[in-house]
Amino acid sequence: MKKICVLAFAVSLCFAGASFAGSLRVGATPTPHAEILAQVRDELKAQGVDLQIVEFTDYVTPNLALSDGELDANYFQHLPYLQSFCEDRGLDLTSAATIHVEPMGLFSKKFAALEELKDGALIAIPNDPTNCGRALLLLQSAGLIRLAADSGLTATELDVEENKHDFKFRSLEAAQLPRSLDDVDAAVINGNYAIPAGFNPARDALLVEGADSPYANVIAVKAGNENNADVQALIKALQSDKISKYILDAYAGGVLPAFGGPAK
Repeated sequence: MKKICVLAFAVSLCFAGASFAGSLRVGATPTPHAEILAQVRDELKAQGVDLQIVEFTDYVTPNLALSDGELDANYFQHLPYLQSFCEDRGLDLTSAATIHVEPMGLFSKKFAALEELKDGALIAIPNDPTNCGRALLLLQSAGLIRLAADSGLTATELDVEENKHDFKFRSLEAAQLPRSLDDVDAAVINGNYAIPAGFNPARDALLVEGADSPYANVIAVKAGNENNADVQALIKALQSDKISKYILDAYAGGVLPAFGGPAK
């Protein structure tokens, strides 16, 4: 009897973990990812897919949880970050589709215009490799610094070859950047952290990425699960006119649709 109970428990755990049987667990940061996912929950339910949104507030745990099988997909990161993370951690995750772009912006509580930044200003930037490079590339796009020609998307402060304004940089976890604005002159902040802090990149940033940013946010899955029926149902629901309109209306330019099929 005891053996039968143990076997039944093991079987129940097996089925509980096989969440592709009509139940889709998707990890997401709260804004805008979880908010966007919530817009398609009822639509997926009508198709027999129970969308379970699991919220995270960091950029590390969602990929580890996906790799460990605790999630079926996640939606919080851009493609360069996913690729860099997988390379560093030896994970076999991939993008199933692109959904939106969150323009990264340079924000300040002390200055109202880019031209007001003073020589020697302290600028906070993300400390993870891809977002650090992204922040520095944004500053370079405005001529504030110049990076080494071969630094690429993962540039660091060490790749800054020209810094005529003698800016100082402070590397912080991306989630901490909005709170750092009281202590620094400016900070380069990802959209999903800027928006909950009350900033709109299109309106409030001293400097903001254009709509052609290569940092589109993706639906990530374990390699081989890209064509799973539930994942494809989620992608179809997200890459719709309804969600495009929701993104444009809800975030007023702080988030932009980036539909176009699977990211390569």
